[in-house]
Amino acid sequence: MADHPNLPDDPDSGGEQPSEGSGLPPEIEQLLAGLTGGSLDPQLAKALKDMGIDQVDPTMVQMMAGQVQAMFAGGADGPFNVSLATDTARRVVSEQGDAVVAGPAARDVAQAAQVAGLWLDEVTDFAAPGVTTHAWSRAEWVEGTMPAWRTLVEPVAKGVGSAIAGAMRTQLEQLGEGGIPQGMLPAGADPAALLGQMEPLLERMSGAMFGLQVGQAVGALAGETVSGTEVGLPLVGDRSVVLLPANVEAFADGLGVDLGQVRLYLAVREAARVRLFSEVPWIGPQLLAAVRDYAGEITIDTDRIESALQSVDTTDPQALQSALQDQLFQPDPSPAQRAALTRLETYLALVEGWVDVVTDRATRDHLPQAGALGEAVRRRRATGGPAEKAFAGLVGLELRPRRLRDAANLWAALEARHGAAGRDRAWGHPDVAPTAADLDDPLGYVERVDSTDDSALDAALDELLRGETRGDEGGR
Repeated sequence: MADHPNLPDDPDSGGEQPSEGSGLPPEIEQLLAGLTGGSLDPQLAKALKDMGIDQVDPTMVQMMAGQVQAMFAGGADGPFNVSLATDTARRVVSEQGDAVVAGPAARDVAQAAQVAGLWLDEVTDFAAPGVTTHAWSRAEWVEGTMPAWRTLVEPVAKGVGSAIAGAMRTQLEQLGEGGIPQGMLPAGADPAALLGQMEPLLERMSGAMFGLQVGQAVGALAGETVSGTEVGLPLVGDRSVVLLPANVEAFADGLGVDLGQVRLYLAVREAARVRLFSEVPWIGPQLLAAVRDYAGEITIDTDRIESALQSVDTTDPQALQSALQDQLFQPDPSPAQRAALTRLETYLALVEGWVDVVTDRATRDHLPQAGALGEAVRRRRATGGPAEKAFAGLVGLELRPRRLRDAANLWAALEARHGAAGRDRAWGHPDVAPTAADLDDPLGYVERVDSTDDSALDAALDELLRGETRGDEGGR
């Protein structure tokens, strides 16, 4: 065993020695002991031997052990394996093709962001938050946004882990009622007791599978998103204007528009989002809270998971992962989820609709192809852009582009009646911001704003803010 220094018979390995009389090869016993909490129950060992696991080629076991250990490394940092998610996403973008952003490309992005800031100053009073710029590779976007993705998807990961454990527990309880094949377990063995041995393994398996799912979704998204916050969420922690030059070039390919114009147009859109998230402090937390509220109420179809577990070879990790992934994201929305989804759709629509209008105003006198670029963005969104794909893959949400057009119409109508200042004033507080019903009737919303003069609106906002301040002080 000199070639395998981490195996249990190595005196320097520090691992537990295999139990006497298990009948399993040391390589297999060491792997299973590590995954089940550091020791292997004799009943579980005999059950696995009866299933034929002792006949597996030790060389294959060594390879499998390395893969499993890499998969489960860091799995105890939450309901899903964030390290595995990040590594998987980086591997996805590497396979797609990724490279460090060169100096000239970074300078182009910085210049575009600077020009975008000047144009936005002309059409909105929302100030730039001491804007810095980043020209990121796809891998850098993965690293920079993964903390935000972790916050968003952890509630789903908890639900998935509970559902998988529950499905396995149900199966073992059924086996204990006489459904287990003769000779599968030692005489007198309690199937339910085996679950206690297997629970650490199940937790790590669930966290690993969800980490893979998150990594694949984020990696695929990194391959096409053109900027830091194109999905409409404040994913970039330092409120910087971020563009991905490789993806900007891919977006520009085939449009028949000069790359410089495309870069400037996308820089304006990104800089507008950054200003909005900075100047409207409630919108970012409301967006993230809506996602978490939806995800926290997610209902996993345990019957589908149990069916998947029964119809797949549980000794094949790849087959098990594929079967379960097909079942995890089929939620049946509860009333609370529907309410959260409505809020999320409304806030995302308001953000992107406002960005559409402000970008149009900032670019139409400067970029000859601004109209064509706006239409290209709308087509990209209508066919399922990055936001739709990200949410559908991670939390089972599919957003409706129709809401974005409604929101753009609302902001444009408000601007036409009250100017840019009146348009932006509607962001003053969530209680006076447009609602989902207002998106259905933009002109009605504008008329209601007309019926309240600016001084009355400002007074109402002041009263709301003073009330919140008093509440905060009382809490302290």
